[in-house]
Amino acid sequence: MERPYFFRWPPVILFLVAMASMAWMGKKKAFKIDKAFFNSLTKDRVTSDPSVEWVNFGPGMSGYNEEFWCHPTDPDVMFMGPDMHVAYGSWDDGKSWHSIKDYDGDGQCLERVHDIAFSRKNPDFGVALERRGKIFTTHDRGRSWELKHTIKREGKKHAFNAHTKIAIDPNDDNTWYIGAGDFWNVKRNHRSLKFIHGKMDPRASYGYVLKTKDGGKSWKKLATDIAPDSLDVARILVNPMNSQEVVMATNYGFFRSTDGGKKWQKSGKGLPNNLPRDLTAYYDEAKGIYELYLVEQAVYQAAGKSVKTSGGVYKSRNGGKSWENITGDLGVDFNQITSSFHRGNYHRVMSYWFGENSKKLYPEFPENTYPIFNRIVVNPINNQEIYLVMNQRHDKSFGPGDAWKTTDGGKSWKICARVGEYWRKGKDKAYWEAKGFDTHTNVKFAHLERSLQEENEIRNGNRMLAINARGEVFMGINQQTIRSNDGGKSWEQVDDFETEAGSNKWVGRGASNLPGRFMLLESGKKDRYLLCSGEHGLWQTADLGNYPDKEAVAVEQIEGQVHDHSGNHGAHSVSTVAVHPHNPDIIYIIGWRQEHRGKLRRSMDGGKSWENIATIFEGNNGSWQAIAFQASLMIDPDNPDNMYFCTIRKAISEVGTSAKESVMTKGGYGVYRSTDGGYNWALSNSGLPAKGSVRRMVMDPKDSKKIFACLNKRTAKDPDGLYVSIDGAKSWKAMAIPSEIQGVNNLFIDRHSGEMYLSAGFRDGSYESGGVWKSDNNGKSWKKFFYAPYVWQCEVSPVNPDIIVVNVPLQVPGKRDQFKNPGIYLTKDGGQHWARINKGLGQPDKMSDVKPDPYDEHLLWAAAWGSGWFRAKI
Repeated sequence: MERPYFFRWPPVILFLVAMASMAWMGKKKAFKIDKAFFNSLTKDRVTSDPSVEWVNFGPGMSGYNEEFWCHPTDPDVMFMGPDMHVAYGSWDDGKSWHSIKDYDGDGQCLERVHDIAFSRKNPDFGVALERRGKIFTTHDRGRSWELKHTIKREGKKHAFNAHTKIAIDPNDDNTWYIGAGDFWNVKRNHRSLKFIHGKMDPRASYGYVLKTKDGGKSWKKLATDIAPDSLDVARILVNPMNSQEVVMATNYGFFRSTDGGKKWQKSGKGLPNNLPRDLTAYYDEAKGIYELYLVEQAVYQAAGKSVKTSGGVYKSRNGGKSWENITGDLGVDFNQITSSFHRGNYHRVMSYWFGENSKKLYPEFPENTYPIFNRIVVNPINNQEIYLVMNQRHDKSFGPGDAWKTTDGGKSWKICARVGEYWRKGKDKAYWEAKGFDTHTNVKFAHLERSLQEENEIRNGNRMLAINARGEVFMGINQQTIRSNDGGKSWEQVDDFETEAGSNKWVGRGASNLPGRFMLLESGKKDRYLLCSGEHGLWQTADLGNYPDKEAVAVEQIEGQVHDHSGNHGAHSVSTVAVHPHNPDIIYIIGWRQEHRGKLRRSMDGGKSWENIATIFEGNNGSWQAIAFQASLMIDPDNPDNMYFCTIRKAISEVGTSAKESVMTKGGYGVYRSTDGGYNWALSNSGLPAKGSVRRMVMDPKDSKKIFACLNKRTAKDPDGLYVSIDGAKSWKAMAIPSEIQGVNNLFIDRHSGEMYLSAGFRDGSYESGGVWKSDNNGKSWKKFFYAPYVWQCEVSPVNPDIIVVNVPLQVPGKRDQFKNPGIYLTKDGGQHWARINKGLGQPDKMSDVKPDPYDEHLLWAAAWGSGWFRAKI
């Protein structure tokens, strides 16, 4: 039989034809968009693939807890409400923490939780209140929450509708009380002679108490005649022995009701000012004891050249009808305090209080004064043990010590939490020892240990205080959560586990409040991933040593608080990082706020030490404030003297908005270029539109002089587009992209295939204007690859091009019906099929960076806007 014609070709031709055919078939393999999947994202709630779970590896906390709640009857259950829009629960006594937010929701639930209260009859039932006036309920001890009711805003519209605290009737789970106001806004609501009742904030509603008797189905306003326009409620308590007896602490005093809240009477007999700052109760059911405890606002009055103080701590045995003073010896002779810092802080507070220069008017220190305490708890198994805390960083307070306690019911008080240089160096030791105080430091931190114990700065911020059913105490010092299991004798952080004692390598327990930023996974060292953060510097992944859980991820801080000592500081807010292409020990970073902001900072020894080699930005605002968000720090691998980065005029994934150009006394927005290894920098915007926002840049992996600039937008009027430079960022030219695209947020180039993935859209854009667009011909033509109105990022695995992740944020409220499922999406077959993979995330609506692992195709990494870093296995 005669062979087919093509078999008559020479073998070499047959081989070439076969190779070409295989290449063509691979390149032209059938690709079909899963339209049903994308349609479902616009209409329905899509459930994440349960087989992919993100694990938060830290660092733990690294931010401020607004509130902390211990379950009233189950001491192994506790919750925390950090300030970066996350919320966590623990059901194993704090050994591990998990987000209690709905990871398949819109990410807006349980943001800035103001209160969580649990039933004393049914330990699985609880109610939560968050800043938008949303009320949630749980029936599984806080593991999951369901929106029950949203308090409608009256009058002027505002994004928030803050209310303060919840009380559940101990005898009726269907009866709840909620106080209006913004009492606990510690950064803004400062008291003084001028603002003796505090300040009103537009984010809150004021002037009433809400009550429901049917589990949140219907509500009634109470207490509307006390201070109808400005009543600000601090606490509401219901007498467990008589539900008709309800009390509350407010900015206008302490009030009692004997008819379930219908009528209220002011009840301050025995209180010097009747200006409560906090209120709590002790209840012994067996003995039939119910007592109230209250800490007063400290009030300062002129006394010649000094001041006198009134306020203190009070107790009521009759439901608040009258009060007895248990302030005891709480006062301090400030003449014995020699620390210039504490003396200066005292005058700072007094000047604010009087509205005048206290150092001039009242130069003599008082012989007996105490600070403004704002929290009180009583041990539920020992009413003789009471704790007080203050906040010197955010509130107006002063004096040594972060927490005080009494063990004899208020006769004598002692400082029970001691941190920092003041105590470490034994300042004023003789005075404190004469008062019977311990003077050694007794708090142990994680990565903040060096900074908080060795720094001159000792004005710590503590926003919360809680105690559990076993009498174990929780509070926050600076940006760590600390705990005492021995009655305040010692305290230890509960945010991280150290891999080995003294290693300074940490495994987070799952409750991070860190602003996670850019992640550099290919750093020149295979086992070292570099992680940028807000307020806590630069981190790297670390070996686990003898840590028992070999699936854990350990990290160590290599710039930031670890380098704070003797008044010098590391860089705390790092936006972007790059590594020298020929020496992985040479690392460059830039910071946008706080210490060393606007500097190019370099390490020559892998992060052990740092130096500033260029000042690129300066500003006329406070050094702690933002100056310009930077991104995409890049170094030319062919000529490392050529370096590039961009500054973002219209920030979208950063914490806050971009600074106005008028703030910057040096520097501007756009593309920056250096030709001498980073010592000198110049804007290089030739060809870019005026007022354009360059959000990201990418270097062509095959041509280091070819650089792409992505111009994003926040509003429809902002210029945008994809621009290219073929001369090392000297000049730019617009590339042709589909006309429907509005806002280019990111560009990813597959280093192997050269395929480009363009992430598009803006927060107020149409469905058609966003998504991911793909080009396989160097940008000559584009096809839609992923359908969504707004995409921040798309990245392809360096080891398996079929593995691709897409990062979809949330749009503005009026546009959210276009796409109901923000979060992270994964395909493992090059885009044929997609899965939503949000399980374990607390902020699916704002993930700041997402990447496949560069070495292991089964791993993904992510950074969250305000909850640290995550890893997932696929």
